[in-house]
Parts: sequence; C-alpha cells; structure tokens
Amino acid sequence: MDARRRMVLLGATGTVGVQTLALLAKAGPGAPEPVLLSAHRSAAALEELARPHPGARSLLSSDAAQREEILAFLRAGEYEVCLNAAVGAAGLPYSEAVLQAGRILALANKESLVCAGSHLTELARARGGSIVPVDSEHAALHQCLEGRNRADVRRVFLTASGGALRDLPLAELERATPEQALAHPNWDMGPRITVDSATMMNKAFEIIEAVHLFGLRPEQVEVLLHRESVAHGMVEFRDGSLLAQLGPPDMALPIHRALHWPQCAPAPLQGFQPELWRALHFAEPEAERWPALALGHEAARRGGSAGAVLNAADEVAVEAFLARRIGFLDVVRLCAEALAAAPRAAVRSLDDALSADCWAREFVNARLAPAPGLRR
Repeated sequence: MDARRRMVLLGATGTVGVQTLALLAKAGPGAPEPVLLSAHRSAAALEELARPHPGARSLLSSDAAQREEILAFLRAGEYEVCLNAAVGAAGLPYSEAVLQAGRILALANKESLVCAGSHLTELARARGGSIVPVDSEHAALHQCLEGRNRADVRRVFLTASGGALRDLPLAELERATPEQALAHPNWDMGPRITVDSATMMNKAFEIIEAVHLFGLRPEQVEVLLHRESVAHGMVEFRDGSLLAQLGPPDMALPIHRALHWPQCAPAPLQGFQPELWRALHFAEPEAERWPALALGHEAARRGGSAGAVLNAADEVAVEAFLARRIGFLDVVRLCAEALAAAPRAAVRSLDDALSADCWAREFVNARLAPAPGLRR
C-alpha cells in the first residue's frame, strides 16, 4: 500500500483488541495506523494501550457523550477499516455506522450478524461497504469462497473443538462447574465465548452468521467436531471437491487478514507446523451432548428476530451459570424455551433487533432460579 491504512479498533482492552495491538506492534512500518481506540469502562487499560499510538483518539463507550463521538467518527468515514471487537449487542450500532460509511468492517462482534444480519448485509450492499469476518471459522470460509460462484457450493463445514467439557460423561454435565467449563483446551477467550464453546452455542451462532455472510441456506451449513483446531473451515463444491483453510489456533491470523483485506500482507506469523498437522481428526457432534446446534439451525431457518432472541437468551443464561444460579444444562434449556416462545418478527432496523433482544432478556430473567449459591 502507498500509505498506511487508517484503522479504528473498538473493544481495544478485550481479548481480540489486545491481540490486535500486539500484532501491530510486531508488524513494523506499513502496518495499519490506529486513529481511534475505544473501550467500555477500562480507562486506565485503554490509556496504556494507546500510549504507542499518540495520534489515535481514545474514547469510552460507557460515557454517553463519548459513545456518540465514536458513532459520529464512524459515520464520517475518515478511516479505511474498523475492527469491531465490542462486546454484546452494544456493538450493533457501530457495525451499522461503519457500513453506512461504506467502509470495511472487520467483524469480531458476533452479535452484529446474529441479531441483525439481514439488515447489515443489505446495508453493506447498498453503501458499498464490506464485512470481513475475524473469527477463525468464518475467516476460513471467507478465504475458501473468495472469487467462487456460490451456486457451485454444496455445503460448508464449521469446525468445533468441543470445548472444555467435550469428554465429560453425559451424566455429569448437569453438575459441571463454571471452572470446568472455562478450562478451554485450545483457545484463550473471554468467559462467555468459552462457556458457549462448551455448549456449542458459539457454533449455533456461527451457523446463523454463515447464512448471512455467504448467502447460504441453513441446511448447507454443517458443524464438525475437530479437536485439534487446525482446520478452521471447509467448503464442499457440487463436483465433490473440498477446499479447506488450515492454520495454528491463533487469532492473530484472521485478525491480520481482516485488517489488510483484500491484500495479502506479509506477517511474522507461524504457518505450517508439522507437529500440528501430523494427525487431524473429524467427527459428527453428538446431538444429545450439544443440543444448541439444533437451535442454531432453527433460528437460521426462522430468520428475522430469532437470532437476536437466541443471543440475548444465551447471554443472560451464561451469566447466570457463571454466577452459579443455574446448572450447565440449564443454559441451553432456557435458550430453547425463549426461542420457542418468541413472537416472530422481521428485522429491518437495529430497533427491531434490540426490541427482540429486550424481550428475550426479560423472558429468561423471569425464569431464573431466585436464590444464588445452589450450585457448587
């Protein structure tokens, strides 16, 4: 590139944000230049992370005035790429603002597509913006499908490690503790996504995201258990050929690609490692162990507000599990009840998605066990 690409990083103090800034520090001259960094409340941590980038504005989204500053900056479009790693449904307005400006949205905020995928993808088409996924599975499919005719796709595969409880006997899942669920064997992630990995609710959301991102039918998106987390995504074409994207379980790889897309920029990252590729295993996930996958396909088939309902229900239920108010199996049970009871509605705006989000939170909160401390 002739000039450094200007970038916005939302959620700078979170796991993806910290990894992004560490990657930029190693990249040297020519790396994207942060022009705005944001965090929610972690002012001291944000100040420390911003120190190597004196030209970047630092703003807190917990402050209403500063949140409006962030949105105004995004809408003005004085940057080339925005990495949205904000947490939760609060990230939706940022994704909308980036796409309204016709810029590249490097998306690590799952809620954006899960809750408002149809609205955001239509906005990207209308304004000339682009959505480049940052999570490893969709980044893999994005690479495999780039330049390909979607009519040639038979199905795609999202891979799943199975999370921390993948080998726990089914009879013991009810008694699984937060500490057990948070001990992920392969990835270092935040608490909610780590619990979602154990329930495979993260894959349920990824099914919904893949439908929106790649224009697929829900039945074309399948999930495979792959313990090594080396093959991140695979595409099977109608002639039977298969294309896979492989790499070490390192979020730096999809982050780097999204920040530089559509170019393939050099990076000081590890590629092929014989010890990792020596043995790769794939299996169909057990429906009884991971009922969340069926909810993902159901929400994708229903469309509209179903994704927003499922996401909000899961967020509340996971928080309750981590607080020991409910058991591990109750997380998916509550999500299933919310999805079954939710009124069907289209999502034509963020207000539609947020309305469904509020409904689901109220629904699950009303069903939570009233007394904490019942689970060990």
